Amino acid sequence: MKKRNRIRIFQESLERNGWQGAILFYSRDIFYYTGTAQPSWFLVTPEEHLLFVRSGFDFAVTEVFIEKERMVGDRQFTSVVQKLKRTVSNGKIATELDLLPANQYKLWQYLLDEYEIVDASPAILAQRRMKDSSEMEKIKKACEAQEAGHRAVFDLLRPGTSELELAAGIENAHRLAGHEGVVFMRLPDFFMSRGPIGSGNNLSRFSGVIYSVTGVGLSPAVPVGPSKKRIEDGDLVIVDIPVQVEGYHADQTRTYCLGKAETEVRDLHQAMIEISDCVIGHAMPGIRCCDLFEVGMEKANECGVADAYLSFGKGRKSHMIGHGIGLECTEPPIISLNDQSFIQENDVLAVEMHMFRQSVGVVKIEDMFRVGSSQNEILTKTPRVLLEVTK
Repeated sequence: MKKRNRIRIFQESLERNGWQGAILFYSRDIFYYTGTAQPSWFLVTPEEHLLFVRSGFDFAVTEVFIEKERMVGDRQFTSVVQKLKRTVSNGKIATELDLLPANQYKLWQYLLDEYEIVDASPAILAQRRMKDSSEMEKIKKACEAQEAGHRAVFDLLRPGTSELELAAGIENAHRLAGHEGVVFMRLPDFFMSRGPIGSGNNLSRFSGVIYSVTGVGLSPAVPVGPSKKRIEDGDLVIVDIPVQVEGYHADQTRTYCLGKAETEVRDLHQAMIEISDCVIGHAMPGIRCCDLFEVGMEKANECGVADAYLSFGKGRKSHMIGHGIGLECTEPPIISLNDQSFIQENDVLAVEMHMFRQSVGVVKIEDMFRVGSSQNEILTKTPRVLLEVTK
């Protein structure tokens, strides 16, 4: 799919949904449709499109892949409204309602009183699920940057290294390999430090910030990510720090052991790998996400680890084992207990799961793959084993 065809496909979506136009404002969506992330509004009707660049026009004009005559430098939202009203007198206007602040929504209602404002995000996210070759190239670059962080663990992890020092070294390796230093989530007020990382007893302290292994952070202000705890011989260490290269994300988790791992840890990790392999193998076009979630549950029972699988302790369990990934670190579909949507060919997914037994500890694995018609392609580069650091 050529980049310029993205707008045409969105325009066809407008017509199918009975929308007379759309005004997009979210940087990731504007980047997808135009090639720039400069602050802008993007006005789209079934026949036309025009990018109103609020600031950074000199950057935007060199970045976009749309025609230059379809851009203007204009900070005023009223200019967008006036252009819309000259084109469409009434009807339904779509925007990213999941991201539009309430006070802005009230202003839009006032200025667009002839129109009904509807949510464009489901249609945009559905279109973005289908990655073209240029997007896949960037995702693979992000996976290479992720691998650079993994290699750094073997250089940095020693008795006495703090979680914070380890995280900083991994993040430095990511940055030097092309990570742009920010991760995008389509959620208001979301934070996770630079990414979850923890060791030893901290691994069994699950913050409520994300539904997985979190680390405890440096303070209650950001209760996720590395702490100043010193890593000791025999500690398990989990690294789950995502990266973003040229707009596209990679998300991988590996479990390390400082020294030789005990047999119980190896056995628990091996069972987890078998469950992950089973889920990835069953993630074929046409299966519902909730059914794929059940595949993992059934395999955990078969492996005799149902008590540990996805456990947060005290009878609590995660109900999510994966998600789409692309311009945002978490995108539809969500492989979870309640998601009724279907896996599609060419979906790019991250499957993640953890095990927790109080007597053994916590282990986790996460990998990205692309769904094929008959076989899936693993995209992450790091060996899918329990990684012992012994030197």
